[in-house]
Amino acid sequence: MQETAQQYIQRILGHLDGGDPIQIQQATAKKLQKLVKPLSKKQLSQRPEPGKWSITEILAHLADAELVGGWRMRLILGNNGVSLQPFDQDVWAETFAYARRDPKTSLETFRVLRENNLRMLKALPKNLWENYGMHQERGKETLAHIVRMFAGHDLNHLAQVEKIAKGSRTKEKRAA
Repeated sequence: MQETAQQYIQRILGHLDGGDPIQIQQATAKKLQKLVKPLSKKQLSQRPEPGKWSITEILAHLADAELVGGWRMRLILGNNGVSLQPFDQDVWAETFAYARRDPKTSLETFRVLRENNLRMLKALPKNLWENYGMHQERGKETLAHIVRMFAGHDLNHLAQVEKIAKGSRTKEKRAA
């Protein structure tokens, strides 16, 4: 059963556990790099189970999600109350061939976009953090809420990458 928008928000924000969303986002690219560096291309492209993304696909998703997030934040800052369009991540994964993307390029794209978005956020006056957009599925989302969501999104996918990487190394040890 597909989770509702509210269930998704609760699940993603639940990953924060009181952590600072900016610090979490600052650390994500380095953590990902450390996790994926020792893995082979085969390990990166291996799906943990049918219907679940590989690390390669997760990295491509993170790069695209960072692009979308940066665009949404800029829309909100330029036009408070603007409508925010959702996207179907599975359609994007298929359409943009996440499974065939180069994981190093995806990670570097994510890193550069993230640095740029964080630089923008750090320069903003605090009052602009209450600017908002109206997400067509999730309703009103302030800039502050979006920043928390992206930190939770990072932690969600970091946990997935860790689990896949650990499973991949375990399988390789058993095969040896």
